[in-house]
Amino acid sequence: MNDSVAWLQWVLIAGIVLSCTLSVLNSFRSRRTKDANLKILYAAQMNISMGTMLILIALIQMFLYEGSTIRVIVGAVFMLLGLFNIFAGLRNRSIIRGVIARAAEGKSR
Repeated sequence: MNDSVAWLQWVLIAGIVLSCTLSVLNSFRSRRTKDANLKILYAAQMNISMGTMLILIALIQMFLYEGSTIRVIVGAVFMLLGLFNIFAGLRNRSIIRGVIARAAEGKSR
């Protein structure tokens, strides 16, 4: 294995570990908080982290190993699931941030 492939593999693995850690952290935060708005915000951040993790796993599956049909199909499914999670998380995060901002604005009056 040449140096650039090994370097890419370690970068992708580090990204997977980081996004998995953030996903678990936000999952715990979402389940432990009592505030409904923060619960939704943490769940949205968890979705973004999980989507990033799935995309990185898909990239490893598709590019770092010899391609077989099953491996490419599994990588494509992970890629689609990751993109959907990121889209849903970003959408939910923007909506709930607007709600939180309006609630803070109402309290400051």
